[in-house]
Amino acid sequence: MEITLAQPAGLVVSPAFSHVAVIPAGATTILVGGQNGVDETGALVSTDAAEQSLRAVQNARVALESAGAGLDDVVSWTIHIHQDADLRAAYGAVASTLARDGAPPLVTAALVAGLGVPGALIEVSAVAAVIRE
Repeated sequence: MEITLAQPAGLVVSPAFSHVAVIPAGATTILVGGQNGVDETGALVSTDAAEQSLRAVQNARVALESAGAGLDDVVSWTIHIHQDADLRAAYGAVASTLARDGAPPLVTAALVAGLGVPGALIEVSAVAAVIRE
């Protein structure tokens, strides 16, 4: 039994994302709700997109670890970036953290006019899957 991430023929091949994830029956699926660049009190860590991105991913990691998973177990990321944020800085800050061996996860990204946390420039959510022996 394995989790499959695929880039089917006929679709663009990218080192940054796959198009299809197949999670077999019996795998544990873990859903992580939207995480912003905030500390444990809910305060923004910075007004900088790169720093907020790093913290949002760190917060997602903490959530995943609480469920017995890690960043390498993520099969799909959803990323909302404020339209005024520096996209290159935001992605550049976390690219190496999200890199992994094998096929990359699915990624859905959108520029948005605003996020639920005032001043937030990024929000990430994730779907992870783990095969428990």
